[in-house]
Amino acid sequence: MSTRFAAVDLGASSGRVMVGRAGPGVLDLTEVHRFANEPVRVAGTLHWDVLALVRGALDGLRAAGPVTSVGVDSWAVDYGLLDASGALLGNPVHYRDARTDGVAGRLATRLGPERLYATTGLQQLPFNTLYQLAAASGTPQLDVARWLLLIPDLLVYWLTGEIGAEVTNASTTQLYDVRRRDWSTDLMADAGIRPELFPPLREAGSRIGPVLPALGLPGAPDVVAVGSHDTASAVVGVPASGQHFAYISCGTWSLVGVELDAPVLTEASRRANFTNESGVDGSIRYLRNVMGLWLLQESVRAWGGADLPDLLRRAAAEPAFRSVVDPDDPAFLPPGDMPARVAQACRRAGEPVPTTPAATVRCILDSLALAHRRAVRQAQQLSGRHVDTVHVVGGGARNSLLCQLTADACGLPVLAGPVEATALGNVLVQARTAGAVGGDLAALRALLRETQHVVRYEPRGTEAAWRAAEDRMAG
Repeated sequence: MSTRFAAVDLGASSGRVMVGRAGPGVLDLTEVHRFANEPVRVAGTLHWDVLALVRGALDGLRAAGPVTSVGVDSWAVDYGLLDASGALLGNPVHYRDARTDGVAGRLATRLGPERLYATTGLQQLPFNTLYQLAAASGTPQLDVARWLLLIPDLLVYWLTGEIGAEVTNASTTQLYDVRRRDWSTDLMADAGIRPELFPPLREAGSRIGPVLPALGLPGAPDVVAVGSHDTASAVVGVPASGQHFAYISCGTWSLVGVELDAPVLTEASRRANFTNESGVDGSIRYLRNVMGLWLLQESVRAWGGADLPDLLRRAAAEPAFRSVVDPDDPAFLPPGDMPARVAQACRRAGEPVPTTPAATVRCILDSLALAHRRAVRQAQQLSGRHVDTVHVVGGGARNSLLCQLTADACGLPVLAGPVEATALGNVLVQARTAGAVGGDLAALRALLRETQHVVRYEPRGTEAAWRAAEDRMAG
């Protein structure tokens, strides 16, 4: 016997609704609807078109037919503001908008970077919710707002009428105490942010309430809190055995890390810019954000939608390590002409400048593999958790060249897949809440190994060559 669940999975470039069947020995997914997520620049500000996302999600849920429950996940840090009547006060601002330029440095200096890390355990990123709110200080919208809801919590509110904040995504705001597992109201107050903006926290796996009848969804399913930060759901969807694994949730971003029982809040961890985000079942996602396939996606867009499989075939024939850049260079964060930025980064570093799309792609993928290598090694050193396997999940699992380069760079086997780890993790948490499957994370992952296909890549090449390339990237 199996039960049907709907996963609403919102990504930076598209959203989709997946229907998953789950039960003893059964776990599969069917995509029932996909829709574009196209940011809109208005009066110089980059916004998410959140109402289009709601329409896409509802269209997908209607197409899904009767399901037991619905779970929503999305990217982190961005939010919508509601007034006292529950009305949205403008479209949410995109984390890649320039409004936070320079804000993080100023506010971190005032609050103290050591204090920020000791409280929140978060990687210093310029678009964290803390800095977005500091940038919005004094605006009419923020002044009159009653509630701040992160993107998946906003959709859940529109589905159910219930106000709340799921923990895994709340932990990405830099306003959450990672040890107490609660909002840090002291930090909010010292940053000039009203603590009453933030709703009560809810755990992944909790039932939120039924879908509002006015939405007309078949069967009026329950909405269940899942790992609403998409990486939290993706980590549930890693088909690992035991504890000695690293994961790379590879898409627009590469989230590279290990799963722990407690945060790592050492000074060495802060200086390495590692983050401690809450995971499902009280786990800690100890990881580093790497810029990820954003560099490749923006390059393909700049080339007018070039044939990616053909580009990857030609990139595989390019010489290794001819040019490397640091993919975490802030110059790569905003949208724009990525090939030109890669070329400029090579010039600044004294690297040969790629002159063809294939050479640019090879530069990007070699550089990403080096960044993966660095993060996997540092995660082990800083956490004390030994790693013998690297799991690559998400869209990057389809990129065989990047997966092989990551195995070569890390000197470890890479197990690639499932591509749909986020939706699978979303469905698994719902299924456990409904009683369709049981057990802890290890039991959920055993079901993944039983039902999902992965591809194994063995490391090749020499450590010395990768070490030399890493030295060039660092220099």
